[in-house]
Amino acid sequence: MRFVTVLGWVGLLVLAACGPGAAPTEAPAAVASATASPPAPRTVRIMTHDSFDISEDVLSAFEAEHNAQVEVLKAGDAGVVLNQAILSKDNPLADVLYGVDNTLLSRALNADIFEPYQSEMLDEIPDRFELDGQHRALPVDYGDVCLNYDKAWFESEGLAPPSNLEDLTKPDYESLTVVENPATSSPGLAFMLATIGHFGEEGDDTWLDYWADLRDNDA
Repeated sequence: MRFVTVLGWVGLLVLAACGPGAAPTEAPAAVASATASPPAPRTVRIMTHDSFDISEDVLSAFEAEHNAQVEVLKAGDAGVVLNQAILSKDNPLADVLYGVDNTLLSRALNADIFEPYQSEMLDEIPDRFELDGQHRALPVDYGDVCLNYDKAWFESEGLAPPSNLEDLTKPDYESLTVVENPATSSPGLAFMLATIGHFGEEGDDTWLDYWADLRDNDA
């Protein structure tokens, strides 16, 4: 058994609710209404990262529409979640895995933890975001790699915020930069890849030299 990935959970529930079963015998309407009882909700567990958030209204509406009971299992940073999913793929911890980004996708596909899913929403997804021809992972959003800073603090210190990656290695910004661990965090890995894209892997000043300068500046 393998995971169905993002967006696939809706289709999975619909298919489960409409799946094959014993054919009902014909009965008068009065008898049927008196004896029939609604099926028990199906439990669907979503494994995701700690930053995942969804409103109770959206969750309740989905559960009511699909006769489901959704359980959300938050299991750490995105990298940690994926590692757990891979290690437990023969006995999955959940039905759905949400939150694998393109920096981690190759690990998931190589481990073969996802089921292909031909979502009816594929036509709405731009081709450049479809990174797997078998549709084992369906993209739902995208974003930029950004650094957050405290505007009020910089103003009170009379210090201009950094305007580029190079600024983060300057003495004025010593000990001010915090980045997530690229080994476990998808934003951390995305930031590392952004530095590779900016500084390159060859030449006199590569991304590795940049990270050495970051460390020297007490990042």
